[in-house]
Amino acid sequence: MKMNKSTKGFTLVEIMIVVVIIGLLAAMAIPAFQKVRQSSQDKAVLNNARQLSAAADQYYLENGVSTVTISSLVGSTNYVKALNLVANETYPGGYTQGITITITGVAGVRTITYAP
Repeated sequence: MKMNKSTKGFTLVEIMIVVVIIGLLAAMAIPAFQKVRQSSQDKAVLNNARQLSAAADQYYLENGVSTVTISSLVGSTNYVKALNLVANETYPGGYTQGITITITGVAGVRTITYAP
């Protein structure tokens, strides 16, 4: 009596090869994703610093002063309508004409400076 042996499906070795390949692809993709995310956060924070610097310059010109607080720059009726935080960063409370702006705590670990 002849028995028909079914050969449908994947063997354990074939499944393990696929799992290893997917693991290798993930190991390469995750660091690249994190680098792109960090870069985009840094660019957004730097753009916020540029906006604050431009707003401070406008405030200096209009009011004839050389220092300003962030509350005079950011608000619905001020120069910058809203400051969107992208990585839980902390902006300085005051700005002085010609002084570098330092943003701390970007993603909890990085510091970014902007020289107007």
